[in-house]
Amino acid sequence: MRSLSGIQPSGILHIGNYFGALKQFVDLQDKYEGLYFLADYHALTSNPDPVKLRENTINVLLDYLALGLDPKKSIVFLQSDVPCHTELMWILNNVTPVALLERGHAYKDKIAKGLKPNTGLFTYPVLMAADILMYDTDYVPVGKDQKQHVEFARDIAIKFNEHYQKEVFKLPNDLIMENVAVVTGVDGEKMSKSYGNMINMFVPEKQLKKQVMSIVTDSKTLEESKDPDNNITKIYSLFATKEELEAMKQKFINGNYGYGHAKKELFEKILDYFGEARKKREKLADNLDYIHEILNEGKIKANKIAQAKMDVVRKTVGLYK
Repeated sequence: MRSLSGIQPSGILHIGNYFGALKQFVDLQDKYEGLYFLADYHALTSNPDPVKLRENTINVLLDYLALGLDPKKSIVFLQSDVPCHTELMWILNNVTPVALLERGHAYKDKIAKGLKPNTGLFTYPVLMAADILMYDTDYVPVGKDQKQHVEFARDIAIKFNEHYQKEVFKLPNDLIMENVAVVTGVDGEKMSKSYGNMINMFVPEKQLKKQVMSIVTDSKTLEESKDPDNNITKIYSLFATKEELEAMKQKFINGNYGYGHAKKELFEKILDYFGEARKKREKLADNLDYIHEILNEGKIKANKIAQAKMDVVRKTVGLYK
């Protein structure tokens, strides 16, 4: 059984990325054959600064490894190191209805906000389908907001198989941890780089504390009883035991417990939870030769699987090879 997923190197990763997807990558390593990639082609839809994109790509890879992704257990690679991804996307474009793409959340969100999305954003789900279908993926560990893209991949695979009357592509399934599928940001909305409401694992301690202290709360005084299901406890629940979470909620109910006290407890929890990963990341950042070795090995392994699949696809659609 094989699992596959990827994250765009579009900025510093945050705890929403970790609990929504990365943690699953690590947890699944001993259960499935894993392929985990840096989706640098996908990142191009926002026309990023080239220097920043290269920087972010290495940074996200460092995050992957520091948080426990093991290149000895999983294939870790760059999307752009496997040209077959874009070749397969072009082939899949020709069986993908425009109406299906018009239902895409990211595309509809841009339209609703009055922005003019580019063609890359419109066809983003087809590239994601190519990413998934290329490797006969059984499970795609993703955040809840990506569920639709996995459904699109299934729809496209079905259309291709039916059109060519051949089971070329396996139908993938999403794998979502429902209890942490959507992580609350400091403003109470879904945590997202786009909203600037993140808490990041690997920023300097002073900056991390500033992010935690910026969590939005109401204006109740120290003495007053407070809503136990506030933005602080929602984030605290990711790190605390059931007993610790209930204890914090009870303190809010009882009063004489301020939001500042709770934020300090949360800050200490985050530091403790990611302590070893923070140290590991610092060491990895000092050994970029090792990082490049991992990418080269991943490139070779991923291309071997992709080329074999594309040989079947090219023959199926009638390309002369």
